[in-house]
Amino acid sequence: MKRWMGIVIAILIVVGSGAGEAAVRITDDPGGLIERYIYRYERLRASGQDVIIDGFCASACTIVLATLPTNRICVTSRAELAFHAAWDIGPRGRPVTNAGATRVMYLMYPWPVRRWIDQRGGLTRRTIFLSGSPLQAMYRLCPA
Repeated sequence: MKRWMGIVIAILIVVGSGAGEAAVRITDDPGGLIERYIYRYERLRASGQDVIIDGFCASACTIVLATLPTNRICVTSRAELAFHAAWDIGPRGRPVTNAGATRVMYLMYPWPVRRWIDQRGGLTRRTIFLSGSPLQAMYRLCPA
């Protein structure tokens, strides 16, 4: 009985330790409140987990690029990032660009991402998309 219990405990330790190392996969994330993403990605950074961007990652979702080291992020051929200026709800419920938050977001991104954004006119109300070869030049391609 003790032997079986020892085997079960050993299996649980092995399985449990692997779960903490599993990568987080981003597939269809439209973004949301900046504060929530900062909190989420700070916890992810502390966990040691890697991130696989395997689909759409827009707006606040892209904070992952600012929070995790480049070597902990990989992209697939389906990865597509969307960037735009930060905004708040203004009078009558209309979106109003928040220049301060936009500047903070921009400065958080790694240099290659900022350079790419600059080459497209900066962060504005218009959404710009990063995918394919330009993205794969900045982040490693995920292993198959």
